[in-house]
Amino acid sequence: MGTLDGRVAIITGAGRGLGREHALLFAAEGAKVVVNDLGGDIHGEGEDRAPAQQVVDEIKAMGGEAVANTDSVADWDGAKSLVDLAVETFGDLHVLVNNAGILRDRMLVNMTEEDWDSVIEVHLRGHFCPTRHAAAYWREQVKAEKTVNAAIVNTSSTSGVLGNAGQTNYGAAKAGIATFSTICAMELGRYGVRSNAITPMARTRLTEQTPGMEDVIKPPDAGQFDMWSAANVAPMVAYLSTADCPFTGETFFVEGDVVARYQPHVIAEKIKNDGERWTVEQLATAAQGLRPKGKRRGGPGEIAIAAGE
Repeated sequence: MGTLDGRVAIITGAGRGLGREHALLFAAEGAKVVVNDLGGDIHGEGEDRAPAQQVVDEIKAMGGEAVANTDSVADWDGAKSLVDLAVETFGDLHVLVNNAGILRDRMLVNMTEEDWDSVIEVHLRGHFCPTRHAAAYWREQVKAEKTVNAAIVNTSSTSGVLGNAGQTNYGAAKAGIATFSTICAMELGRYGVRSNAITPMARTRLTEQTPGMEDVIKPPDAGQFDMWSAANVAPMVAYLSTADCPFTGETFFVEGDVVARYQPHVIAEKIKNDGERWTVEQLATAAQGLRPKGKRRGGPGEIAIAAGE
């Protein structure tokens, strides 16, 4: 028996890269899979039904069950059709993996309005729309006195939680996704739904376009473990989607053979002014106590690697 036997899963952006590996592993573990992919390029342009259908064909060839969907996850009605397709085809929905994404990297001073809007729409709205419709379905199930054991796995990025120059649009969207995922866990737990996020590091169409990454992510010599294989990420996504997984409200770093849990934002250094409002002059002196010891001036940005779908 597979770890996902009987589970119905939607995986967005599943025609290539990480999403494809998720879909293939889910099917191998017994899940019935809705393979969603608009079929656009890395910039979000164009449409192609072939990638989603090719993955469905692969799953069926291995004896699994799958159906293709090419709706845009950033479209409100399209996202509802995606959820409806899962329920109408397989009778239920247990897992939503939000993975679809694009890149339009620019330094901030060169970024256009379209560069910003397109990335925010596909990533952030593309997580919201499917999740909103899936959540509505699960709530109605609970209202009908049915037991729900569901999981959402969202795709954030190190660029979002740690920052990366040249990706203000992508990083802002991915940071929003991490928080979105946490709040979904808070709100949807009452309906039997867990929500977690991952920041994957893998060789994909997106990371291959990131400046400076060519030598880092190239395949290893024959016989060596491929730290950058997209297939390395799928097992953690599958685990977070199992019926017995206890985690919710967490974000995990996943790369190669490494899985790590992020510690959420916590209050660090603190100064207090004995019940009185600070003056600017006082802060000019006292605020030195807020600077972390040994930290270089200029803030974060020590992680300069982007993670994409």
